[in-house]
Amino acid sequence: MKPSVPKGTRDYLPAEVYKREFIFNTIKKVFEEFSYVPIQTPTMEKLTILTGKYGEEGDKLLFKILNNGDYLSKADQDALANKDSQKLVSSISKRGLRYDLTVPFARYVVQHQNDLYFPFKRYQIQPVWRADRPQRGRYNEFYQCDVDVVGSESLIYEAELVQIYDQVFSALGIDVTIRVNNRKVLFGYAESLGLEDLFMDMTICLDKLDKIGEEKVIEEMVKKGIEQVKAEKIISYISAESLNDLETAFANSPTGQKGLAELREFHSYLDLVKCTNKVKFDPSLARGLNYYTGCIFEVEANDVEIGSIGGGGRYDDLTSVFGLKGVSGVGVSFGFARIYDVMNELELFPKALANTTKVLIVCMDQEHLTYGFTIGTRLRSAGIATDIYPEAKKLKKQLGYANSKQIPYAIIIGEEEINSNTVQLKDMDTGSQRQLSLDEVLKELV
Repeated sequence: MKPSVPKGTRDYLPAEVYKREFIFNTIKKVFEEFSYVPIQTPTMEKLTILTGKYGEEGDKLLFKILNNGDYLSKADQDALANKDSQKLVSSISKRGLRYDLTVPFARYVVQHQNDLYFPFKRYQIQPVWRADRPQRGRYNEFYQCDVDVVGSESLIYEAELVQIYDQVFSALGIDVTIRVNNRKVLFGYAESLGLEDLFMDMTICLDKLDKIGEEKVIEEMVKKGIEQVKAEKIISYISAESLNDLETAFANSPTGQKGLAELREFHSYLDLVKCTNKVKFDPSLARGLNYYTGCIFEVEANDVEIGSIGGGGRYDDLTSVFGLKGVSGVGVSFGFARIYDVMNELELFPKALANTTKVLIVCMDQEHLTYGFTIGTRLRSAGIATDIYPEAKKLKKQLGYANSKQIPYAIIIGEEEINSNTVQLKDMDTGSQRQLSLDEVLKELV
């Protein structure tokens, strides 16, 4: 059998892991500058926690975990006989892999509410899983980097989160557009046209706009029960270029008017600072997840066509489904896998992201390995990352190993070095070589 990983997942070689760590560390640094603290949650959650939070489409993308032991012994026999997979799941699977980090975070807040201080500002960097069709920029397993604050309705946090997006992507060197809308503005489209009951259907259709275009979105809305003329009116709403363009349309929509007011307040904070990247009002932005209730965000790379590389928004009601009412939250997520791909394609990673090992100890004779081992211990004690070649192979082979790992220095030990209590320090870049005492080496390399 040829070894391979499941479709939609991938391995990372050491050089790639260094790149990943560069992104993680850049993001974490900005998070912590804004006083967010780290948490972690389990890989799997109860399906009762996950289902019903992402809409019908999202629920279909949940990876389910079979119950322990003989999972078929308690299976719904009628569902099994009728091949009704949707009905069968509840009897053979009680857990699922997390779809995102936001719903588990809401569960976390409710479960640990007596141990937290509010507003509670957290960040979380962990993998998530979605049973989507793998394609470029879309994986079944990928990391999310989330930053959220709960326990405050202040729109100052929306502005803060856009600042975080701006600073992270500026630090990574990615030119982005940060798109902004408000779910209340979206509801205003439905409310102004008497389509309140079809709001979720409308947003699911609008969320496909970038993929299928306006004509297909209108067709989708008509199939959902929205009249053609009203579907076309909704498309005209999303062509608005400014908040003022929607004032007249929302004359009979209190919710839509509130959405516009929230966006203006958000801008009253954000416009006080200068952003490096473009922040754009996009009335078509839907973020088709059920739990968003206020401002919503999406980030796109301007130089690579790969889809969104970040998104999020305000969720006023998420913790209430777990029994804790009146706790508003807002957060955004970074699409780590796509960010990695963008940086690779645009060659944005620093050239110095190589092996952190600074020295390779090379021994010319097997008997000299003991001396080399003690040298390595001294170097590490001084904070110098050191490796030792485990066998006395030909010098060319050992130095080739140093080059393959991009190690900048080699310490060569032979009979003469042991007798004089010295080493040969070789600069792998220039090829120069000097005989030095260990103290001199330490002064050179520390």
